[in-house]
Amino acid sequence: MRQLKGKDFPKLLREIPDKPSLLYIRGELPSPDLKYLCVVGSRACSIYGKRMTQKLIAGLASYPVAIISGLALGIDSEAHKAALDVGLPTVAVLPSSADDASLYPASHVPLAQRILAAGGALVSEYKAPFKPATYSFPARNRIMSGMSVATLIIEAGEKSGTLITARLALDYNREVLAVPHELGRETGAGVNRLLREGATLVRGGADILQALGLKEKDIPEQIPLPTDLTKDEARVLHALTEALVRDELIERAELSAQEANVALSSLLIRGLITERLGKIERA
Repeated sequence: MRQLKGKDFPKLLREIPDKPSLLYIRGELPSPDLKYLCVVGSRACSIYGKRMTQKLIAGLASYPVAIISGLALGIDSEAHKAALDVGLPTVAVLPSSADDASLYPASHVPLAQRILAAGGALVSEYKAPFKPATYSFPARNRIMSGMSVATLIIEAGEKSGTLITARLALDYNREVLAVPHELGRETGAGVNRLLREGATLVRGGADILQALGLKEKDIPEQIPLPTDLTKDEARVLHALTEALVRDELIERAELSAQEANVALSSLLIRGLITERLGKIERA
């Protein structure tokens, strides 16, 4: 673990009025040439929220983007996982100190280790050992939004702490992006209100790229596959160049029915594929 002083902070973090005096870093911060995108949302995320997190971040895979989030349960951890799955750098900003013994939530120590193994970073303004306190969560949020060009809100209820991050981003004159939700669903009430109040509507990756000041490629590069797939899972995804019925997919992947069913079940649980109207396609 090393200390980072104010003059060495990411450029945008140096600009906020309430920047920390010192940061403790494990790992390496992404290149300053990348666009930092803060991605946050509800801890009790819905299937829709999880799917949109994976889909939107996967769409950024061939662009110079780094994903910033808070390692929390729900959307935050899904954002880190989605970034890791497609090879994007990711940084976890913590409400605790960055040592394994204090890291919050403790259940995400393996995810934190995966972030470090992939060349990412854990960031905290607290010297170890420090367990999170009530005040350290909004304090963490200001660092996430402060170091980012824009903040993407995937999912949030009316009283979600995620809205604190959105407010801070606005205070710092950074763009707030929001994913629309079905009316009447509590998990989306907060983001729908943000949209009503002027947040940028996100319909797909192109909207995020525009907010980051990046030009969408005319011919997108193929999104890389997650690095922790089994051989059978990789064959299924390679075969899914279009929506296919199950029997046709099994034939194209050259797998037995049993092998294919095991791989499909795993990919469905991870949100990497979807099944609609009898056809299977990449999420």
